Amino acid sequence: MTTPSPSHAPDDVSPPQDAGDGSRLPPASPEAASQFVAALGEKIVARLRSVFDPEIPVNIYDLGLIYRIDVLPLDNGKANVDIDMTLTTPNCPIAGQMPLMAEHAVLALEEVKDVKVELVWDPPWDKTMMSDEAKLQLNMF
Repeated sequence: MTTPSPSHAPDDVSPPQDAGDGSRLPPASPEAASQFVAALGEKIVARLRSVFDPEIPVNIYDLGLIYRIDVLPLDNGKANVDIDMTLTTPNCPIAGQMPLMAEHAVLALEEVKDVKVELVWDPPWDKTMMSDEAKLQLNMF
């Protein structure tokens, strides 16, 4: 599994694997599966960049709150997506809402069947996880 950071291209999305219920893309086309995952990964990142922390005018992806994205292709042309994310602080007043905001953003993609967003605290978030764009926007250089 990979750990996305805002400075990475969407190829930081994990490759196809078993979806847990036995469904997968047909094995006859591993290249098609990789292309599907890469293309969907770009769309997922774009959707996550549409979600903003209400207290900070930067999206959750560029803030470095997204730690992992796994795309699990299914045989019906759709995929399940697992996301690990954190918050800038455990005391965040919208801690319960932020994962739901991310989930709804990704579920809006027609290729996505199901999304599971898990809130994690390890490693703890710090300012070094932000993209250069986010640091510039927040005058943190």
